[in-house]
Amino acid sequence: MDICFHIPDFAHHLKLNLLLVNSIADAPEMFHDGLKISSIFGTFPGMVWNGGRFLGGSVDSNYVKKLLETFNSRNIPLRYTFTNPLIEEKHLSDSFCNLVMRLSDNSINEVIVMSPVIEKYIRENYPNYPITSSTCKQIRGIEGVKEELKKDYKYVVLDYNLNNQFDMLEQIPEEDRSRCEVLINACCIPNCPRRGEHYRSIGQDQIGEWEHKKNYLNKKPFAPTGFVCDSMNNTIYDITEFSTHVSPQAIFEKYLPMGFNQFKIEGRTINDISLLETYIHYMAKPEYKDVVRLKMLNVLTSKFKFFPL
Repeated sequence: MDICFHIPDFAHHLKLNLLLVNSIADAPEMFHDGLKISSIFGTFPGMVWNGGRFLGGSVDSNYVKKLLETFNSRNIPLRYTFTNPLIEEKHLSDSFCNLVMRLSDNSINEVIVMSPVIEKYIRENYPNYPITSSTCKQIRGIEGVKEELKKDYKYVVLDYNLNNQFDMLEQIPEEDRSRCEVLINACCIPNCPRRGEHYRSIGQDQIGEWEHKKNYLNKKPFAPTGFVCDSMNNTIYDITEFSTHVSPQAIFEKYLPMGFNQFKIEGRTINDISLLETYIHYMAKPEYKDVVRLKMLNVLTSKFKFFPL
């Protein structure tokens, strides 16, 4: 069974993620057997449909096309995080979001959804896209998860509070477990009471930037309100004692034997060094961790432009 990782952000972490993909291809013996990068999730800067993490700014269509080619040519989908919980009908006609959807409509790329508004729009207007149900829905009960799995989703990303709750995970039908995606490195404290509020705050900032651009024509920078939470600075080693942290050992000894093989790594807006350490933690064989880390750091911190953008 393949070990499928869904990794964060094709735009913010472009150099790191391309380096990771190339390193796995060039030195597979240093990484766990059966390892596969199954998607890179995120959005292009400034997309109002985006949720989960704020990403401001703007890019042009040439950047979109080149980045699509960079990863699609390696058979890696871009998976758009269209999980803004505050999306309304008026946002659906956004020209840049629809341009990206048209350029990416090749039966390779995918979307993640939370809001029924955006899900309905995508199903009606872009039916070729595989759709994933977001962890932002915060479905905590197994019966709710089982109902979600009956719907037309490629994957259902589980709420992180279900991690390591094996008595509950065993209640998911075996045939559905390969469609469950486990968020293995959540920086949030277990049972965080502010998680929903945080998602709404990010969604409001993304909409705020969208409205700001229309009013100021990019002549004045947008200042997001931000959401203060100390957990956002947690590294992979800060969370290892959390009950919700999924260790590499648990992946091999518990999850894979049970039939769960889809694993999500969060970290869309953290720095590259911290995310690299997370990749090493989960993907490199123990005897090669130091070698892989040094090789990748040498390239990551160099000025050599090794990607075509």
